[in-house]
Amino acid sequence: MNSLRIHRLLPASVANGPGVRAVLWIQGCSLSCPHCFNPETHSFSEGEQIAVDRLADQISELASNVQGLTVTGGEPLQQADPLVELLESVRASTSLSIVLFSGFTWNELERHDKWPRISSAVDVVIAGRYEHTQRVADGLIGSANKTTHFLTDRYSESDLEGVPVSEVIIESDGSLSISGIEPLRW
Repeated sequence: MNSLRIHRLLPASVANGPGVRAVLWIQGCSLSCPHCFNPETHSFSEGEQIAVDRLADQISELASNVQGLTVTGGEPLQQADPLVELLESVRASTSLSIVLFSGFTWNELERHDKWPRISSAVDVVIAGRYEHTQRVADGLIGSANKTTHFLTDRYSESDLEGVPVSEVIIESDGSLSISGIEPLRW
């Protein structure tokens, strides 16, 4: 049974893609983009190891309350085998749209051996390493070098432009979390 090491599954967000979305942060990234705003997702030994079928069930349970799933990281493709399994399961069992963030460039993604299966299960891909000297932080784009690829006709550029750059979430235990392409800093 495949499993994914995840950082977090957020059940509802408006700042990580069009509409209300579940957000899955994959744990682990070796790309080392300077000034990355998710450094807590880089370690491959932290986070929670979770069976793909259990994670797919959790996401399916959220499907009546959200319109999509955003997968980010860390670097999702550094766990490509279980990622493919998860994306295909979510695609087969729900009508959720899927947005995938990757630090790999579009050319690198196209050369990845799992890319044909990943791309057939995803609606939008935002690709490229974060370049802090080209910071944009708008429309889901962290830096100007990143590229957006619409793999289905489900969304267009205008759908991404209306996404808030950040959000503050009050958790059930009263704690606060901050999310989005330009998360606020305390």
